Amino acid sequence: MNRPAPRIDLFDVRPEDERAYAFARDLRTIEALLFTSSGPVEARALVPHLSPGADIDALMEALAADYARRGVNIVKAAGGWMLRTAPDLAHVLAGRAPEPRKLSRAAVEVLAIIAYHQPVTRAEIEDIRGVSTSKGTLDVLLESGWVRLRGRRKAPGRPVTYGTTPAFLVQFGLDQVQDLPGLDELRGAGLIDARLPAGFGIPLPSDDPALREDEEAMEAEPLDFSLAPPPSGDEDEESDGARAQEGA
Repeated sequence: MNRPAPRIDLFDVRPEDERAYAFARDLRTIEALLFTSSGPVEARALVPHLSPGADIDALMEALAADYARRGVNIVKAAGGWMLRTAPDLAHVLAGRAPEPRKLSRAAVEVLAIIAYHQPVTRAEIEDIRGVSTSKGTLDVLLESGWVRLRGRRKAPGRPVTYGTTPAFLVQFGLDQVQDLPGLDELRGAGLIDARLPAGFGIPLPSDDPALREDEEAMEAEPLDFSLAPPPSGDEDEESDGARAQEGA
């Protein structure tokens, strides 16, 4: 049986006890950083603000244990830590936050395919789904910030490859994309048919930002000058005058 981490209060620690005092001060520092951050805070972002040699894992374990009994919990998401409303209090805040735009069934299917099969092209998504995928569906996922353009496949036509983003992990409470449920979990939850064809499997997802061997970087888009304002009449007259002087 795991015992809860002891609660350390800075005001109960004597400054003479340097280690305990530093630990308590670091806890308060992390708490402040999490409170003011709009997204997950990674360990590397905490280090500059903590005592030299601070044990971040021990600090986060103690702080998370302390917050576990509160209305706001500390959770790990997208490789960092963040504050979130305790799950049992979600109903209290229902209706207070803006209603998020709901994804269509097609968008949910495409998002799931991208998450598990990334990097994946539009043609590969359609092959997995068995139906065509509209550009509007992919545009919605790109606008949501959960999907990004990774690169281009080294194949005829150089199709764009898609992958998920850290915002996807935050939205679904995942620390890493490998935390997505596997085949047994999906079957147990009744999300897929228990009787599956022989050889059916779900790939181990990976959102490694590095391009694969069959991918290449996307080229920079050329600048568009089509919206540049046309030259004014005065500028035309000045140009004509300059050309006249050059010809004189």
